[in-house]
Amino acid sequence: MSEIVLYDFWRSSASYRCRIALALGGTRYRSVPVDLPTKEHKTPEHLERNPQGFVPVLEIDGLRLTQSLAILEYLDTTRGLGLLPEAPAERAMVQALAHAIAVDIHPVCNLQVAAHAVEITGREETRAEWMKRFIRPGMQAFEALLGAFPERPFCAGPKPGLADICLMPQVYNARRWGAQIDDLPRTMAVVASCEAHPAFQAAHPDRWQPS
Repeated sequence: MSEIVLYDFWRSSASYRCRIALALGGTRYRSVPVDLPTKEHKTPEHLERNPQGFVPVLEIDGLRLTQSLAILEYLDTTRGLGLLPEAPAERAMVQALAHAIAVDIHPVCNLQVAAHAVEITGREETRAEWMKRFIRPGMQAFEALLGAFPERPFCAGPKPGLADICLMPQVYNARRWGAQIDDLPRTMAVVASCEAHPAFQAAHPDRWQPS
């Protein structure tokens, strides 16, 4: 079997999601850092891997995969991670919970969007203000959506799933930028369960920060 390679950046939310899923499946892989602040993701070498110039890129099973949600679905299907319920209605509800973060909060708070906000205002303070503006209400909505699920250790059941994988990178960003989330009890209960789980611990950015 060919080597599995993940091209990622330690603070990238999308990369963090993939590290969690790989750890949940016990999948061994080699990490190749792509430095976003120095725009390594815009080099011809990386653009050949991913024409969008994003991370992560996962080389697995003879494939070169991009887009974290697509990668998660592939890993779930091929490695039997059980990230989503089988029942269509429950599956859609969990996907909506995950997408509330990965599709709605994350894109507007990614590196290049925040950097553009700083550029057009000429104020470095805009970056943190921008993050707080979108993270806080997005996480309040996530808290409300959690109310549709019974209280369990994780978002939608007794073991981690797609929503938990999307949640924890967003929690990392909320804490990094000072967005208030500690007053969201259902969310913080799930966060505590994830923080105690070995796969989430192994994938945490602090473990991957360059020395």
